[in-house]
Amino acid sequence: MKYAKQTQEALDRLDQSLMTLRDMIKRGENAQAIQYMENGDLKERFGELQSMVIISQTNSIGASGVQGLGTL
Repeated sequence: MKYAKQTQEALDRLDQSLMTLRDMIKRGENAQAIQYMENGDLKERFGELQSMVIISQTNSIGASGVQGLGTL
């Protein structure tokens, strides 16, 4: 369950960053939007989620978030 909660929190943070990016683009702040994607929060949020997925694949965490169960 802990993995599922952490994953959901990371997805929520990524979603918030994507909304921020969308707002920048809507305001015509394209240079800032590119900076935000390449070096800002959006890149950090994506990297955080990507790391969680990679760790879960190497640690054999099952669907319920318990190590060693595999897929159900």
